[in-house]
Amino acid sequence: MRKFVVAGNWKMNTTAKSGKKLVKEVLKKAKPGKVKVVFGAPATHLQQTQALLKGHKGFFAAAQNVHHEQSGAYTGEISVDMVKDIDVKYVIIGHSERRQYQKENNTVLLAKTKLSIDNKRKVIFCCGESLSIREKGTHFQYVVRQLTATIFKLSPKEFKQIVIAYEPIWAIGTGKTASPEQAQDMHFAIRAAVRKKMGDKLADNVSILYGGSVKPANALEIFKQPDVDGGLIGGASLKAEDFVAIIQAAKKQSKADRINVAHFTANL
Repeated sequence: MRKFVVAGNWKMNTTAKSGKKLVKEVLKKAKPGKVKVVFGAPATHLQQTQALLKGHKGFFAAAQNVHHEQSGAYTGEISVDMVKDIDVKYVIIGHSERRQYQKENNTVLLAKTKLSIDNKRKVIFCCGESLSIREKGTHFQYVVRQLTATIFKLSPKEFKQIVIAYEPIWAIGTGKTASPEQAQDMHFAIRAAVRKKMGDKLADNVSILYGGSVKPANALEIFKQPDVDGGLIGGASLKAEDFVAIIQAAKKQSKADRINVAHFTANL
């Protein structure tokens, strides 16, 4: 059975001091049960975050990025060996902001993903469309093409280390959120594409997260969707009270009976 995951992406926010306080508050208040909770801390206090989580079952740290080469003359970058050295288990790859601002293309993203998996890291792989693509009505095909050019090139064994995060770019940091139905339709399309490429077992077991202005007020309704397995949380992950509420929403839904209803047919 696939797992519920709530991953906080802090982006370029928090200092070592404020990050430490945030983690401690979440650890004190959150009771996630079987939900996996991930903190995507900045590189400057990633080691501190990992140390704070030691001994707390179900809590993990994530690097927000790794370079696509094992090592070398890449000033300012972080290597997968550095992440591995401090025992950080997760890596976020393919976020729309890195695709946009760092011009990371599918070739680079696949290389980062394969290198991370080769070094036994789990990858939260992001995909999603812009507003213009959504308005054209080609969003399903666009997202599936993103996956086809990257993680669908992995072997089935490698793919087991993937968590997919669908993030409609038009809903990131804008206050706009895909409706629960819109989220479900895309998640269903993604899972259908995984099923076609990787088979039933991997499709039924891969966790697909929704990312895009998730907050306590809408988390439960989004998580109720049969193909939504948690969230990649931005702004709300910077407030302990909000992040804990989202974790609890995921915990509540993870206990519910979840039936994969094939209510949507996409021309993939």
